[in-house]
Amino acid sequence: MSAAHAPTVIVLAAGRGTRMRSSTPKVLHDLCGLPLVGWPLRAAGEVGAHRTVVVDQPARVLDGHLPADVQIVEQHADRHGDGTAGAVIAATDLIDPDRPVVVLTGDAPLVTGEVVAGLLATHAAEGNSATVLSAELPDPGQLGRVVRDADGAVLKIVETKVAGDATPEELLIREVNAGVYCFSGDRLLAALPRVGGDNAQGEKYLPDVLGILRADGDRVGAHQAPTPEIVLGANDRAELAVVREVLQARIHEAHLRAGVTIVNPASTVIDDGVRIEADATIEPGCVLRGTTTIAAGAVVGPHTTAIDATIGAGATVLHSHVLGAVAEAGSTIGPFSYLRPGTLLREGAKAGAFVELKNADVGKGSKVPHLSYIGDAEIGPGTNIGAATITSNYDGYHKHRTTIGAGVRTGVDTTFVAPVTVGDDAYTGAGSVITKDVPAGALGIARERQKNIEGYAEQAAARAAAKD
Repeated sequence: MSAAHAPTVIVLAAGRGTRMRSSTPKVLHDLCGLPLVGWPLRAAGEVGAHRTVVVDQPARVLDGHLPADVQIVEQHADRHGDGTAGAVIAATDLIDPDRPVVVLTGDAPLVTGEVVAGLLATHAAEGNSATVLSAELPDPGQLGRVVRDADGAVLKIVETKVAGDATPEELLIREVNAGVYCFSGDRLLAALPRVGGDNAQGEKYLPDVLGILRADGDRVGAHQAPTPEIVLGANDRAELAVVREVLQARIHEAHLRAGVTIVNPASTVIDDGVRIEADATIEPGCVLRGTTTIAAGAVVGPHTTAIDATIGAGATVLHSHVLGAVAEAGSTIGPFSYLRPGTLLREGAKAGAFVELKNADVGKGSKVPHLSYIGDAEIGPGTNIGAATITSNYDGYHKHRTTIGAGVRTGVDTTFVAPVTVGDDAYTGAGSVITKDVPAGALGIARERQKNIEGYAEQAAARAAAKD
């Protein structure tokens, strides 16, 4: 679309969303990694909107939650009126009369940029003053029917929620109004002041603009969406779950067609912002969120959560939780490991079973095999950390770092009391509490010598019998 014909997009988001039963504004509820309102905003971006306007409540609950290039206006009932037309009236100062205007709703996330582009194309090709997005449903229920004239133009939209609103013939129509509109900017501006609120709710309804334009002799058309789910919105949490299922299926399909193996999509959650390369494998039970990236050949799962994580080529992550951490190519994680923010597992390194790493740099090929906590530490390449090793990094006031060199072999159950440095090729004895630096190539041992007490078992039994 040329810049000269780029539309103004208005997203209606001033509803209170009481049916969500939530302190979070309805359009800010998370939906596959974006707020609900983020999906129509994405559609606006995909069609190259000249200007994107979001209509908010007077309390401006969306401030600070929208992209910087989105303009927010407030809908005040006393100035603009309630209802969808009142919301558009609130944005009239930002409507360019020489550009098409697309009106989306903030709680209808299934309308894509491709669908909006089709709506705009139909609007231009037919020379319409207004074009309605419609969909054909096998069971239209109580949705408004699109009634066309003999030439295919839209004659009217008939509401069906109240008995008698529609004739029996109109109720047989399966084409319904999806609640998305395209208007010629000048004709919309001319019609809006004439929308009244003479109805039971006292609200100004945007579909009334269609009748005004028809009365003026303008043509009103309809663009039928390719799939029926386009009409789905999210007015409560049950409906949010339904649209989430549709969006999640779209995300899965895109990854599958791009060469990613998702073994069981039904048990897999993938946010929109997740990037996965071809030939990666996602096992069942995985949750991939935020800005997570997964490189080719990596195997993630089963039952792994990765949030804002980076998983390198050929890495494996089994039954683990990776949050804001980086696992480079060929590294292995799990089972039952927890990698926390600031962790870097370098190429070929290992975080084994029941290992927690926090703000730790684990060198190339190094291993933290099992039952260990390594926090605020640097580990050189080729080092092996014995089971149940701990970096004691917190003195009750401040965090301190532990530095362990290359080729180090620590004994099981070693505690490093930071700050402490262990040189290259050094060893520690099992059960040691290391409070001083260990020079390169040295063995650090810090434990009491073993003492055996002969006859202890008999003495213990005698003491127990005496108490009886």
